[in-house]
Amino acid sequence: MASNSEIAKQVIESVGGEDNIQSIAHCATRLRIMVHDREQVNVEAVEQIDKVKGAFYNSGQYQIIFGTGTVNRIYEEVTNQGVTGTSKSEMKEETAKQGNAFQRAIRTFGDVFVPIIPVLVATGLFMGLRGLLTQETVLAWFGLVPDDISENFLLFTQVLTDTAFVFLPALVAWSTFRVFGGTPIIGLVLGLMLVSPSLPNAWAVAGGTAEPIYFLGFIPVIGYQGSVLPAFFAGIVGAKFERWCRKRVPEALDLIVTPFLVLLVMIVLSLMVLGPILHLVENWIFSGTLALLGLPFGLSGLIIGFFNQIIVITGVHHIFNFLEIQLLENLGYNPFNPIVTGAIAAQGGAALAVGVKTQSKKLKALAFPSSISAFLGITEPAIFGVNLRYGKPFIMGLIGGGISGFLAAILELKATGMAITVIPGTLLYLNEQIFYYLLVNIVAIGVAFVLTYMFGFSDKDHNINEK
Repeated sequence: MASNSEIAKQVIESVGGEDNIQSIAHCATRLRIMVHDREQVNVEAVEQIDKVKGAFYNSGQYQIIFGTGTVNRIYEEVTNQGVTGTSKSEMKEETAKQGNAFQRAIRTFGDVFVPIIPVLVATGLFMGLRGLLTQETVLAWFGLVPDDISENFLLFTQVLTDTAFVFLPALVAWSTFRVFGGTPIIGLVLGLMLVSPSLPNAWAVAGGTAEPIYFLGFIPVIGYQGSVLPAFFAGIVGAKFERWCRKRVPEALDLIVTPFLVLLVMIVLSLMVLGPILHLVENWIFSGTLALLGLPFGLSGLIIGFFNQIIVITGVHHIFNFLEIQLLENLGYNPFNPIVTGAIAAQGGAALAVGVKTQSKKLKALAFPSSISAFLGITEPAIFGVNLRYGKPFIMGLIGGGISGFLAAILELKATGMAITVIPGTLLYLNEQIFYYLLVNIVAIGVAFVLTYMFGFSDKDHNINEK
């Protein structure tokens, strides 16, 4: 297998050479390259490069899938060879005019959330571990009961599980300022102001143990612990306002005057206007999601499970992070996760079937790692590298996702956290639900595998020769 340095050189050559590369960046799994002339790109050559799990053009970029960890090393080698890298925010500006308004909005939402996902994943793992350590069944194995657990220990676990959600507006505002060209530290402070302990706690208000502060007799002001939209839009407006100020404030006064004006204007605007309005919108979105999840006879799971991975292709799936956060904040559990985990596992099952059935060594070398990636919760390699490329495996995966989602809804599975699925996701079900969770994943993988193996793929249909 070629070294990372050789792979980087092959990537540069396949996309038309260094002179054809306008900018390059990467996300968790994909190398994103903007080129001057699309005609110079040899997509087939790119797909033949070692470690490449798929390549496609989307949102003004050539996106080459390497997978988690590998993409970081390839990006480093590409930049070491003289190609100028760029931040994703800079690349976002370059692609701002590409795609329709909806695609641009979703892409921006994703740019904001991608840096936050790791801490939410970690928090989900902490929630799973806490669920394990405080589960009556597990404690009984050691001759303990919940009352035997130290209050100090529970307090320590709360620090691990609650911090990211309590200060989520600060994380969102920081990342939004970063994406929209503001000063991230100003965004961070603005977000912290939205959850200031001086304000009525949002959860206490929702629980009826605290009352909002009413300004002018009718504007309710509360803290926004766990909220996303108020911080997101405050970040957009704040970053643009900061850039407006910097163009007009004399340089000698900029260091003092600009942060002062931005924080003063934005906290008033956020608490008095954006917060109350967007908090209402969040409640509507949450109610709509609950309505869909509340459909009878497992219909919610069938619909969400089938369509989830179609949405992943468009990149719109980033908005689901917000929905899961809202579900955890309002319900204390996450019924969306077990439905989605089946959809993800099913794509892995379909890719696994392709790997088992094909006689092509190269396709096997692509399909097996891609299926493992899906079983760890990341489906892009399986979707773009295998299933979608050959068409029918992707459809069989959708069917498996719909059936497993239906089962998850019927069994009323409830995750204790978010952002992790399939094998890592077991940590969110380490209670009496674990066997049902495993059943949902087995059904997803089994259905997709059998359908793909029997009806969804053959080397002959795609003129694949053994090699």
